[in-house]
Amino acid sequence: MELRQLRYFMEVAEREHVSEAAANLHVAQSAISRQIANLEAELGVALFEREGRNVKLTQIGRIFFTHTTTAMKAIEHAKKQIDEHLDPERGTIKIGFPTSLASHLLPTVISEFKQKYPKVAFQLRQGSYNFLIDAVKNRDIDLAFLGPVPTDQVDIKSDILFTENLSALVPASHPLAERSSLDLRDLRKEAFVLFPKGYILHKLVIDGCKQAGFQPNVTSEGEDLDAIKGLVSAGIGITLLPESAFGEANSRYTKKVIINNPPLKRTVGIIIPKHRNLAPSEQVFYHFVKEFFSMLQQFQ
Repeated sequence: MELRQLRYFMEVAEREHVSEAAANLHVAQSAISRQIANLEAELGVALFEREGRNVKLTQIGRIFFTHTTTAMKAIEHAKKQIDEHLDPERGTIKIGFPTSLASHLLPTVISEFKQKYPKVAFQLRQGSYNFLIDAVKNRDIDLAFLGPVPTDQVDIKSDILFTENLSALVPASHPLAERSSLDLRDLRKEAFVLFPKGYILHKLVIDGCKQAGFQPNVTSEGEDLDAIKGLVSAGIGITLLPESAFGEANSRYTKKVIINNPPLKRTVGIIIPKHRNLAPSEQVFYHFVKEFFSMLQQFQ
């Protein structure tokens, strides 16, 4: 069994088409067909079955694909460890982040890191809360920034970098825009604009309002910050956002109002796999991030 055979097998399995796999790998279709036939002969099972011009994994093929994917990730990680052992300050780090940390935190951290380690490259992946946790577990990304920091994941090591408040974002024409602060119950009759159910910021707002004694009236939803801020700007409703998510909220159309009672907070941090050693460049970045925010906390 050769690595080349496994790569060909995975490409065909993902595309379900031999000629498309051949074009993407820049090899002859006959070469892929021959290597997969050799792999099937060695295993003694059929991995694919034809459906018209396409191919699909057999039941045993799907099982083999799952284990092959895991094995190839482990091999790639091992090679990365070796490459970076030769030069710890050169490598590529796959980082995940949620939309709420995209406008300020992530650019600031990476910009500061690149000044010190210019040879390190990054691959960035935005995703939802649960997606990022699963991606770190499955080795699809190396580490991720998250808020709030998960505390119940046995396969994840979490570090809290800081804690931040949630505030209200209201239309500039709203009567509450004249106030510098408010109690959360002051919003009980308002129309809310939130992320859809299943998003962590949706849960934070719902739980906070319930803590204040009311169920928020969610009239509109948006799947990213720009959409939510745009709906608030248009006067569709109000929303609650963590401090790092405000970014450059347009003060001409919206106003941030502090929530005093009850104070709503979330932790923000970084997560890494608990049962896998980080590659050298990942270790360098991980320790840099913790030291960077530790110094920020000292100055605040």
